Amino acid sequence: MINRVVITGLGVYSTIGKNLEEVRNSLYAGKSGIGFDQERKEFGFRSGLTGVIEKPILKGQLDRRLRVGLPEQGEYAFLATQEALANARIDMDFLEANDVGILYGNDSSAKPVIEATDTLRAKRDTMLLGSGSVFQSMNSTVTMNLSTIFKLKGINFTISGACASGSHSIGMGYFLIKHGLQQQVICGGAQELNMYSMGSFDALSAFSTKESNPITASKPFDKNRDGLVPSGGAATVILESYESAIKRGAPILAELVGYGFSSNGSHISQPSVDGLVKSMEMAMRDAGLTNAEIDYINAHATSTPVGDGFEARAIDKLFSDVKTPVSSTKSMTGHECWMAGASEIVYSMLMLQNSFIAPNINFESPDDDSAKLNLATKTIDKNIDVFLSNSFGFGGTNSSLIVRKIKK
Repeated sequence: MINRVVITGLGVYSTIGKNLEEVRNSLYAGKSGIGFDQERKEFGFRSGLTGVIEKPILKGQLDRRLRVGLPEQGEYAFLATQEALANARIDMDFLEANDVGILYGNDSSAKPVIEATDTLRAKRDTMLLGSGSVFQSMNSTVTMNLSTIFKLKGINFTISGACASGSHSIGMGYFLIKHGLQQQVICGGAQELNMYSMGSFDALSAFSTKESNPITASKPFDKNRDGLVPSGGAATVILESYESAIKRGAPILAELVGYGFSSNGSHISQPSVDGLVKSMEMAMRDAGLTNAEIDYINAHATSTPVGDGFEARAIDKLFSDVKTPVSSTKSMTGHECWMAGASEIVYSMLMLQNSFIAPNINFESPDDDSAKLNLATKTIDKNIDVFLSNSFGFGGTNSSLIVRKIKK
């Protein structure tokens, strides 16, 4: 039996808003969440640019026993999931009575590891690390914490796929529900924003150094882009079988109809046009849709000189005859890394629900590749029935998801 898979809840905690309403307003206005962090410069960073996010205060919302194991990205994920569950009209009674699963994208938990190591070197006593240290430092920290907090009894593991982690988590949730192995899965992606997690990226000279005006530094597809801006937060998408959603009277926000993936099988950090094309083609095949039926493409484009060019060529190869509108929301958020594949589904869903295309801000001059794309450089009021979202990561991992408005 093949099940239809629908989205019944969304939640987000990001640099452009702490909830769905704030994020929707920022997307429509083309508002940037990028700032400058002097501490990074003093710490030895080549670039002090970063996404800026408000630290959550969970005291009063969550018992201390449950807070102690949450790292930074886990706090973001808790708030995003709390919003998504409320959005889906799922309460604790439902979670305790049903086998709801969780698949979350996360590929680092640097700060707890470094802080524990610093303590151990200084004090020479492991007993001073605290009971929550191990749970904060493991790569599976988000799923292990949230499954405990929300008393989840279904599938439970972390997907680690570099900057495609959040997208693959949604894709795998879709696969499990489609084939009847789960009825509801909490999917998402989380990214820590602290400087400890970003030093090795800075060492690759991957970050923009346009520090004089931070909000204009992230320039996907622009000829004069000079690197990405690191960012973070968390986003949650509640996936559910159509039958389950109908049975419990859930709000059906859209239908997830296509998941495509591929591995480039070549360079560890440089994309491949063929790999990106294969991922998008597979998603369209899975969805049973042609390129003319895609109304909007949320590009992975991170504002790196090399990466954006490969994606532009791949999109042009598949969509040159229909000139589908394209934008990269990373122009506003920066690159949310492990979170991005999930947050960009939320961002695109907000566009679908509110009939607009968010702008690819800071775009001034095309290069030879981006000149071939139909880039939305300003907000466009437009009905969206179907969108495609791309996520690509180090090691050549590619993921493409297709979502459409629900059809009875």
